[in-house]
Amino acid sequence: MSAPDTAGERVIRVAAAVVTDDAGRYLLVRKRGTTAFMQAGGKIEPGEDARAALVRELAEELSVDVAPADLVSRGTHHAAAANEPDHHLVAEVFEVRGTLEPRPAAEIEEHRWVHPDDVGDVELAPLTRDLLAAATAR
Repeated sequence: MSAPDTAGERVIRVAAAVVTDDAGRYLLVRKRGTTAFMQAGGKIEPGEDARAALVRELAEELSVDVAPADLVSRGTHHAAAANEPDHHLVAEVFEVRGTLEPRPAAEIEEHRWVHPDDVGDVELAPLTRDLLAAATAR
């Protein structure tokens, strides 16, 4: 995916998880004090690789252990940041293989399983909206 013009915006590098269940639903999370649901994941620390960041974030946010080998790259995606005005996300997105039983922790207040064809009135972060739209276009 090509990089959009981000002049004047600050860039946030994140690692994001695409987690699905057997029913084709996507796991989404909502951080405390926010309204939009998004992919689990988070900021990549300086010197940290994207896979390591996602493994760390999934353990911190959802109390799940995922091996780096269970992450399949779905490329780099760009979107507006959901909760930080004038910020742009550069997201390394990974599909997570295996079955997860998430238990929200840290800053995660809520999680939901959402089918891309039936998001209803769920407020979605821009990256999540794009990923779900791509899923329904297949």
